[in-house]
Amino acid sequence: MKKILLYCLMILTAIKATAQIDVASTLRKETSRAIKKEADTTKWNWKRGGVMSFNLSQGSLSNWAAGGDNFSLSIASYFNYFFFYQKDRHSWDNNIDFNIGYLQTTSQGSRKNDDRFDFLSKYGYKMDTLGKWYVSGLFDFRSQFFDGYTYPGGVPVFSSTFLSPAYLVLSVGFDYKPTDKFSCFVSPLTSRTIIVASKQLAKNGAYGVDSGKHTLAQLGAFVTLNYNNTFSKTVTYKSRVDLFSNYLHNPENINFFMTNQVSCKISKYFSVSYSLDMIYDDNVRLFGAHGTSPGLQTKSLVGIGFLKPLAVKKRVLVKSI
Repeated sequence: MKKILLYCLMILTAIKATAQIDVASTLRKETSRAIKKEADTTKWNWKRGGVMSFNLSQGSLSNWAAGGDNFSLSIASYFNYFFFYQKDRHSWDNNIDFNIGYLQTTSQGSRKNDDRFDFLSKYGYKMDTLGKWYVSGLFDFRSQFFDGYTYPGGVPVFSSTFLSPAYLVLSVGFDYKPTDKFSCFVSPLTSRTIIVASKQLAKNGAYGVDSGKHTLAQLGAFVTLNYNNTFSKTVTYKSRVDLFSNYLHNPENINFFMTNQVSCKISKYFSVSYSLDMIYDDNVRLFGAHGTSPGLQTKSLVGIGFLKPLAVKKRVLVKSI
């Protein structure tokens, strides 16, 4: 009997010791384990990308019977960057464009052949969870960097410069977005301000601004269409069309702005690019026999050069608590 009690006591002691070892081991593991933060359900969704291109062409002639400039140099550059935000019913689209071009010839000297910067920002709130319509507000600012000249009869005439002109658009309306590549914004109430900061151009009453003043305020209807797509690893296309009707003066004369950019890669860092811009502004009366008429402005550029696509990225950030 004593032996049995002794055996039971030994077994109980062993079980107790084993349990203490397990508890101690568990405590060590728990205290050394990294604390994992709980993540909430708030997600911030971003899509960003763009393209950067640089084209250079140069030519020289010597005793060339067919004629031409002895030397010519053309440089054209383009930069685009976009960043879009989407979360629940909220949408925020931003787009930046820069164009700079320069031409040098022995007969005509140096002059720019492209100059524009444009920033477009648009915020929208989805009208219903399943639909594709947004109540939206839009901000757009467009101008240029350097002095510009027209050449009637080969004589340079100062016509534009930084913030002369500049166009500021503030608008509220409805935005239709069936996909992340296309949007159509329609506004019955838009403020469009033309800015002419140059004293010389303001004195001449350029771009519809009254002589001596620097701004012209307009109120009207506005429509803008935007399309941005990468068809493959080699072809990208970007297009935008703006239409504006001024309620206060000649509303039937629609101001029109269109820009197109196509890029096709032919190797890792080289591409063929083509751009076409068209503008009709009833306030720009620099054309015709006496330089007092509006007209359709067109700019077409073809180039072969460096292309660097800025990779399209979608990013989801989860905030931790």
